[in-house]
Amino acid sequence: MAPVSSIRNLGPVMEAAFAKAGITSAQALRDVGPDAAYLRLLQTGTTPHFIGYYVLVMALQGRPWNDCKGAEKAALRVRFDAVKAQAVPDDGGLSALDAALDVIGVRKPR
Repeated sequence: MAPVSSIRNLGPVMEAAFAKAGITSAQALRDVGPDAAYLRLLQTGTTPHFIGYYVLVMALQGRPWNDCKGAEKAALRVRFDAVKAQAVPDDGGLSALDAALDVIGVRKPR
């Protein structure tokens, strides 16, 4: 089975991140698709980043990462925001640590 890094524009860092998310081959990544795969990355601690998302989409289409422009890029931004919203709990943007520190009074609540 070909590794994730065999897909154009996806290197060893993305391969390691996907392995952490349980996606260990290029075919598994293709089978899951970009939105579900990116959601799994976010759920395993990857910081959301729009460029990383659209690089993934372009890579799975076999296109250069910088081929995304105009209306297509705007549509991908909408998809990215939807994926990110699924992964981020509605807690006002607080990390679990910040929320805990607020509860015990170490920080001023936001």
